[in-house]
Amino acid sequence: MAVYPPQRLEPKPLARPQRMQFAPAANRRKLAGRFTLAALLTLAVITGSLAGLTLVYSVDLPQINDLERYRPSTTTELYDVKGRVIGSFALERREVIDYSSFAPILREAVISIEDKSFESHWGINVFRVAGAAWHDIRSHGRAQGASTLTMQLARNLFLSSERTSTRKIQEAYLAMQIERSFTKEQIFTLYGNQIYLGSGMYGFEAASQFYFSKHAKDLNLDEAALLAGLPKGPVGFSPLLYPEKSLRRRNLVLTEMENDKVITHQQAEAARNAPLGLHVAQPEMSVAPWFQEAVRQELEKRFGSEQVHEAGLKVQTTLDLDLQQTANRAVANGLAAYERRKGWTGKLENIVDKGGDLNTYKHPDWAVKQRPSDYVHAMVTRDMPLEIHARVGSEEVVLLPEDWKWTGERYGSDLVKPGDIIYVHLTDAMEGRERRAQLEQDSGAEGSLMAIDNSTGDVLAMVGGRDYALSQFNRATQSERQTGSSFKPYVYTAAIEAGAKPDDIIVDGPVSFGGYTPHNYENDYKGAMTLTAAFADSRNIPALKLAARVGIHKVIDVTHRFGVTSNIPAYLPIAIGAVEITLQEQVASYSVFPNDGIRVAPRLIRKVSNADGLALWEDAPAVNEVIDQQTARTMMVLLRAVTAYGTGHDAAALKHPFGGKTGTTSDYTDAWFLGFSPSVTCGVWVGYDSRQSLGDKETGAKAALPIWMDFMKAAIVGKDGETFLGDAQDDKTLKAATEAPGKPGAAASTVSGTPAKLLPATLKAGAASGVPSKRSQPSPGARTAMPTSVKPASGSLPARPQVKPALPSRSVTPKPNG
Repeated sequence: MAVYPPQRLEPKPLARPQRMQFAPAANRRKLAGRFTLAALLTLAVITGSLAGLTLVYSVDLPQINDLERYRPSTTTELYDVKGRVIGSFALERREVIDYSSFAPILREAVISIEDKSFESHWGINVFRVAGAAWHDIRSHGRAQGASTLTMQLARNLFLSSERTSTRKIQEAYLAMQIERSFTKEQIFTLYGNQIYLGSGMYGFEAASQFYFSKHAKDLNLDEAALLAGLPKGPVGFSPLLYPEKSLRRRNLVLTEMENDKVITHQQAEAARNAPLGLHVAQPEMSVAPWFQEAVRQELEKRFGSEQVHEAGLKVQTTLDLDLQQTANRAVANGLAAYERRKGWTGKLENIVDKGGDLNTYKHPDWAVKQRPSDYVHAMVTRDMPLEIHARVGSEEVVLLPEDWKWTGERYGSDLVKPGDIIYVHLTDAMEGRERRAQLEQDSGAEGSLMAIDNSTGDVLAMVGGRDYALSQFNRATQSERQTGSSFKPYVYTAAIEAGAKPDDIIVDGPVSFGGYTPHNYENDYKGAMTLTAAFADSRNIPALKLAARVGIHKVIDVTHRFGVTSNIPAYLPIAIGAVEITLQEQVASYSVFPNDGIRVAPRLIRKVSNADGLALWEDAPAVNEVIDQQTARTMMVLLRAVTAYGTGHDAAALKHPFGGKTGTTSDYTDAWFLGFSPSVTCGVWVGYDSRQSLGDKETGAKAALPIWMDFMKAAIVGKDGETFLGDAQDDKTLKAATEAPGKPGAAASTVSGTPAKLLPATLKAGAASGVPSKRSQPSPGARTAMPTSVKPASGSLPARPQVKPALPSRSVTPKPNG
């Protein structure tokens, strides 16, 4: 056996492992898993962030359920006693209408320019949002809008107009919520009533009435397109401020409508070629601006400014629209008659002399629509010998020689020159294309009137001055003026409570009270006369004697019982009117006499309801007894004598039962007449804010009584059979009182020309403490002061003219009325 030697085994090199064939697929799955995980994490983060942001940004957002109860800010309207609208209050002029009241062409126009996908989106338009975001990134700003109609509605209702990402997120969130809760018709209706369209107009109905004087349902194509273009920029595209830009915007809307196949090319072309076609409704002056302002002040005290101007209240006032219009004319005509008696002064403001432009000048009067019969300021544009041409706003007026004949000047060129501001009375007549006007004068004289219903205290009419556009100061409620002889009823009331009778005799003769020596208006004396005759003829000496006998403190006490709140100094001249009282308080006081001694406080408002008609507040008349019935009826004898044969005898021409009193102050600075029928008490004052003289012989009977008569002619229509309380007794006493001393029936009262029947012993003994009878004392808690509802709030009053009181010195006596 052969033996082989051992062999060295050399290790063989290991073969290189081969790459496994399944490795690439596994890696891909691993990467996909990682990517999926990252995506899920990212999505979770985004979702969480969005949820967090939504939570954060929605915390302070209103609940959409609130929108179901939402009521847009609407106009508070005032109604007169017959349910006619006399005025309104609003921060936002809006007329709320339903979906069907928007013209279909208007709805299409709005959707075409503002939100083409309105009918299909769910609150936001994702594509518009993305496009706007890309634009914002490229422009490094936030200039591009992407709001849908629903988002705009959300912003207008609940958010601010600032352009921030926070507001956009909130806006989108609210829009989606709105879309979930309301139909498209409801959303459009809310939008169409809420959107601001310039010039203080909110909603398409208010804007349609303002710009085109028609309802939104009656708009044509080009009008609808113009309004649809305004939400983008109510000021920037205003047809009043920027007509060319507004026209281009309107035409853009028409183009969008054509592209959307809403209108044909022919319709679009015709509308694009049409002018703006504005027919702007010029605001009209309130028929009772001073009354309306007084109502606003009372409402704000009770309900607050926000509710008054935004809650759409329905306010039933006490005003009678017909009587108010009569009052306006009476005061205007009465002041015009006074100015003509005064004579032409020729002191005219001239615009050219002040560096003004005749073409651009606008007088405050022209801010409201003018009508024939209105008194208004005009600017002279041309002067010729036989013609004066002037401008009232955009209307041309012409005056002919007969229109200025009263001035005494023959030629118009001698009266005025271009740029002069004249005062004219517009007429119905036309001279070619120009309206005829009569030349009047505005020297600054003012007048006021107030009338109330005797039984309810309802303020039926109120005029606070000549021209509300120039002065909002209410001279009926705010101006305290010297009363002259219109104060004497308080003196005589105090005397009657102390026992005086209408047929008692008093001597009208020279007298001195210490260093004070008064005199009568005519500087004469009539000797012995009855109290009725002395009162009717407004003699000063008898009134002062009565006040001295009963005591001046008694007179002041009586005056305050009537509701007068003025601070009355305790000195004798107040007996003939050296005291300042408002017309409002005077009227309320005089109504006590025909009411048998009962004072009914003046009121402006009967009832206030909310927008749904539910009553919020009703104002019952505030009643209290001031004097007893017998005292009131005795005073009626004196007051009726004034209008029967005394200083107010012109009123007898109306052939109706009246009573009243005239009043004139020193130097004829104030003229008054206060009087009443069985149903209405009315007071009139005429004077200057500066307290300058009205002129010689401008007494209450001459300046104020004619205005009162013009008003009362209308106030007594349909009341021919009315009589005063206790007329049978009063007429008998009145007849006896009209017989002067020395005539048959009065002989028993005199002996050898010396008064035999003097004032009662109680007066001589100084029944000056003057405690009224038990019946005449107000009951505890009775409302004796004027209601705060009528007295204006100090914080919101027009500025009172800066004048100095004209109280006379002890050597000067206020004149009675003539």
